Amino acid sequence: MRTTRLRWYFYIKVYVRLFSIILLFSSPLLSHATVLQDSLGRDVMLRSVPMRIISLAPSITEMIYFLGLGDRLVGVTRFSYFPEEARNKPRVGAYTDINVEKVITLNPDLVIATADGNKRGDVEMLEEVGIPVYVVNPRRVNQVLDTIEKLGELCGVPDRAKRLVNYLRERVVRVVKAVEKKARPRVLLVIHVKPLMSVNRNTIHHDIIRLAGGVNMTEGQPITYPKLSMEEVIGKRPDVIIISSMKRGERFEKARKQWFLRWPALPAVRKGNVYLIDSDLIDRPAPRIVRGLEEMARLIHPEIQWHERQ
Repeated sequence: MRTTRLRWYFYIKVYVRLFSIILLFSSPLLSHATVLQDSLGRDVMLRSVPMRIISLAPSITEMIYFLGLGDRLVGVTRFSYFPEEARNKPRVGAYTDINVEKVITLNPDLVIATADGNKRGDVEMLEEVGIPVYVVNPRRVNQVLDTIEKLGELCGVPDRAKRLVNYLRERVVRVVKAVEKKARPRVLLVIHVKPLMSVNRNTIHHDIIRLAGGVNMTEGQPITYPKLSMEEVIGKRPDVIIISSMKRGERFEKARKQWFLRWPALPAVRKGNVYLIDSDLIDRPAPRIVRGLEEMARLIHPEIQWHERQ
């Protein structure tokens, strides 16, 4: 079985090498080879502007579309449904379970992967057949914006990327300035209802809460996504409770109401500060993370006169 697989990869490798030569003469040439260091400290070299890109995570897909390069995407992973056009792209598996064979047969001249989701072995296998793989790993809001800018440089649109990212940075700064002199309420972010789960300081969610003018109630937990007992929640006395959900459906509205029915003495419940937030806006390290920050700030600090659109 292993021998057959190795032989298959040998033939694919030859095929990709030949295709790469064709692309070299048909793609716009760079004035010189572009070499950028990715989040793993690896040097990734491109000899021409990448015109066939595969995204190995939904967040990366959103970044590529944000840069106006959606037409260059020839493959995406499952759950890449934003923007709507991404639904029509060929699928190469889930970002934790990539179909390497499918990626290779789509003949990309650049694959963009994530350090925390994609398997290192998959990245190495793609590189073995001559496909450049650039790995990203944004863990903070500003790192997301830095990553978008780097991808713009990698894809030959540095000026466009800088202009778009500067707009996002301005929105982040507006939020930070608006909350900087406000009291910082204790926030419980619920990412899972049963069992009750939250996030510690090693997450992008923590960074969003911090920038939005709150204190993450579970920042000191030793586990990244800790399970909580109600005794812990009652002891911490959160001022604001925010429930993250993919859909603001009946199930999550019911979960929100349960806090009012069962725990009326909690400060957050007593003040009516129990809210829902779209998980896509705070889970994915993508351009929409800035919308997530703005929404989080509105929920944590409703006393501020926020503009309708930051």
